[in-house]
Amino acid sequence: MRTSRRELVAVAVGLVLVVAAFVVPHLHLGIVTPLINATPERIRSFADTAPIFGWWNAHVGWGTIPAVVIGAAVVLWGPAVAQRLPWRAVPWVTWATACAWAFSLAMIDGWQRGFAGRLTARHEYLRQVPTVTDIPHALRTFSDRILDYQPDSWITHVSGHPPGALLTFVWLDRIGLGGGAWAGLLCLLVGSSAAAAIVVAVRALTEESTARRAAPFVAAAPTAIWIAVSADGYFAGVAAWGIALLAMAVGRTTRWPALPAVAAGLLLGWGIFLNYGLGLMVLPALAVLMCASDWRAALRTAAPAIVAALVVVAVFAVLGFWWFDGYHLVQERYWQGIANDRPFQYWGWANFASVVCAIGLGSVAGLGRAFDGAAIRRRPGLHMLLLGALLAVVFADLSMLSKAETERIWLPFTIWLTAAGALLPPRSQRWWLGVNVAGALLLNHLILTNW
Repeated sequence: MRTSRRELVAVAVGLVLVVAAFVVPHLHLGIVTPLINATPERIRSFADTAPIFGWWNAHVGWGTIPAVVIGAAVVLWGPAVAQRLPWRAVPWVTWATACAWAFSLAMIDGWQRGFAGRLTARHEYLRQVPTVTDIPHALRTFSDRILDYQPDSWITHVSGHPPGALLTFVWLDRIGLGGGAWAGLLCLLVGSSAAAAIVVAVRALTEESTARRAAPFVAAAPTAIWIAVSADGYFAGVAAWGIALLAMAVGRTTRWPALPAVAAGLLLGWGIFLNYGLGLMVLPALAVLMCASDWRAALRTAAPAIVAALVVVAVFAVLGFWWFDGYHLVQERYWQGIANDRPFQYWGWANFASVVCAIGLGSVAGLGRAFDGAAIRRRPGLHMLLLGALLAVVFADLSMLSKAETERIWLPFTIWLTAAGALLPPRSQRWWLGVNVAGALLLNHLILTNW
């Protein structure tokens, strides 16, 4: 196997980041630490395994054997199967594999602790669902309850997100699918479908062979550790399909490209009412539009998408929730909590170590090839998608509104980075795919992740 200088540099930087992020908390370097003004008990609760949110706990579970089998199968046969399957089957098989991989990783921690009970924790959305008896009233008064230290403040995760996130679980409960298992299943199915969305988008903007090479990397990505049981997995899936539909419109892979453009706008518009941070999906969206044949084609795609997104904004405004009011109040709420004790001097760079853990060193190696000017000029699709997602991560970091827990919070961006493995030479892809799978298994078995 031959490795280029760009791959080596990217992997070396990633390794240094990860090692430093895990070691620095134990060096007592003052403010360059994951948590300040904290007791040993609080450090164990919030920074025991920094930069990953969790606790050291070497363990195995019901999901161990299935996870090892699925991971090994993807490494051994995934690239060949992805090349031989009829194209129509590739997104479906990629989704099914990603779903099984994510569920098996969750089950390493057990059914209740690893899956059914995750979204019923005291700061999670499901604890708030029974209190929403009047949805129109909840929307009208949503912003009034964002700030902390009020008698009727929303619980942490509800206050930190627009109302669409809570509404999703309220609607799920209203149709008789209440409880942690159903909520977890929604997050698992929608979140893992992002793998299919990515290969669809890559094919629309590049060529089918590139999408096929990306399929094994997105199907067995380490990001799956956090997709199965966090609402951010659901957010990532919604945003991914929004970008994929936009790519289909730009690539004109359908007879009426305006239809996927409108659908993309509706999904991306809905996305910003699930998570304020999804406003940064404008960067991957712009990257997609830059792949259009000319500015007129980009405008023909962007116009219906923007109008559709504004319709979603208008509906929420009419119902009583103005996005910008919520966003400004959330910033204030953020600094009322633990954010004050998480210094940017550590998390400003340790967040990127979390990204390396989430996407795997194999995908990091692929990112080393994303900055190839000649390749971008020749066929910009995948390179532009990767650079757009990477730029979104950088902006999210610089905002200082994402300190810690970014392996989960940044899923809508990092899932795209896993596709970077498609840029690696074919003969080395199986090796790097194995590195990703081994890293995910190691991390999930050594750390009991909080999500």
